[in-house]
Amino acid sequence: MQHLQKLISDSIQNSQFPNQPTNLYDPIRYFLSLGGKRIRPALTLVAAEMFDIGEITDALPAAKSIEYFHNFSLVHDDVMDKAPLRRGKATVHEKWDLNVAILSGDGLLVKAYDELANSNPLYIADLLKTFNRVAMQVCEGQQLDMDYEHTDKISMDQYIEMIRLKTSVLLGGALQMGAILAEANLSDQKLIYEFGEYIGIAFQLQDDVLDAYGNPETFGKQIGGDILINKKTYLLVKLMEIIKEEDLPRLQNLLNATIQDNPNKLHDMLSLYHSYNIKEYADKLKDAYTQRAFERLSAINIPNHKKETLITLSTQLLIREQ
Repeated sequence: MQHLQKLISDSIQNSQFPNQPTNLYDPIRYFLSLGGKRIRPALTLVAAEMFDIGEITDALPAAKSIEYFHNFSLVHDDVMDKAPLRRGKATVHEKWDLNVAILSGDGLLVKAYDELANSNPLYIADLLKTFNRVAMQVCEGQQLDMDYEHTDKISMDQYIEMIRLKTSVLLGGALQMGAILAEANLSDQKLIYEFGEYIGIAFQLQDDVLDAYGNPETFGKQIGGDILINKKTYLLVKLMEIIKEEDLPRLQNLLNATIQDNPNKLHDMLSLYHSYNIKEYADKLKDAYTQRAFERLSAINIPNHKKETLITLSTQLLIREQ
């Protein structure tokens, strides 16, 4: 697995971008240099290898297109979220400005298509259909996430659909593109896509739990950050779904309070979650989606040893320090 991530990182590092205009290409180089685990493009290579592509480098352009698209979405997400940091470094709009962030993000999207065009011409039509479908769904998910910020209450179905679109479909699409390049049949393409989608939902549910209950030394983000800004995670949506009427004023007071108003906001919200066993609900649903994912993987009719890398990667994603 690490050799695939290194292959992607080395290829991205060696990518040539023009020097001018500097305010377009320097931010692109800067953002790509921030690294990350390159999970999504690695999935493309893992799937291609799993279905016996032959030369793994044949899947590299498609893998890079996934990574460029993902980074495009992050640059624009940071603008929309007014985020000051990404991977511990200044975001593009903070280091430069909003206009530069928008244009350099656009440049990354164009670069994604440029890389996709370097794939074997026999598969470009199918790759494009998959890439475009997933890309549009990611945009839909981001819009829903922003819409829900201004909605008092959403249903659990709405929340799961939002995280499916915003987070999970890109994992599924990355895997399907690798399968396409390795000439997997349509049934196996569907199964590997659904595996990625369900693993993605499980991963996001776990992320919601770790935000509230994680170890700050290993989670890599501020613990309780979602709670402090009243972000609609699984935990809050579930609480709103099952809370008793007598506890509604307590919840509403916490949602109305800032950390300045109530320095114990995080502790008080966690106490409320505890009284309704919210973490247990989240863990159970995460396990259910994980099981669905591995059922899809089991249904793919290839030797089990060829699935080992994907199983290992998925397990690492879902077993993080709490």
